[in-house]
Amino acid sequence: MISKLKDNPLLSFLIIGALAYLGWYVLYEFVLRPHSSLDEWVVDQIVKGTESILEILGYELRVFDDGTWRNHVGIASSPGVTIGAPCDGIILFALFSIFVLAYPGPWKHKAWFMPLGVVAIHYINVLRVVALATIVNYRPDLLDFNHDYTFTVIVYAFVFLLWYIWVQKFSVQKTKPAKTPAS
Repeated sequence: MISKLKDNPLLSFLIIGALAYLGWYVLYEFVLRPHSSLDEWVVDQIVKGTESILEILGYELRVFDDGTWRNHVGIASSPGVTIGAPCDGIILFALFSIFVLAYPGPWKHKAWFMPLGVVAIHYINVLRVVALATIVNYRPDLLDFNHDYTFTVIVYAFVFLLWYIWVQKFSVQKTKPAKTPAS
């Protein structure tokens, strides 16, 4: 069985990926989500990053601060946007990391590529929230469509691009040379 996994990288990827996802799901649902502030902390970091970018762009902010973790951000003239746990990107961090872990490649590259990818995914998510806050300021009627479709496609495509870069540039998937008939 183990030799079949080594000989079939797709099967190996699928099995390792499925087991890692199952492990992640159990860890997240039964330990992290109910017993930590991970989601709140990540959302608060998204709010802070969004506010910084909006200020750089010259917008006056509407501050939503009740003294706890913040999950609402917006431009002063708008109702702003609320960021919930499903939109904080944690599941994307996990999926991306699982894809890289499950796919063959040297650990020395995985050790830096996964954290760099997670940070990149976080910042693409911050840019998504900046765009949504801007959209709700100018065209609130377009918020739902862009949240549900446009930015979902963009963010997932970005995650796929990172994984594609991993596969093409850093993974060392060696193929066995074809056997030639003896002459």
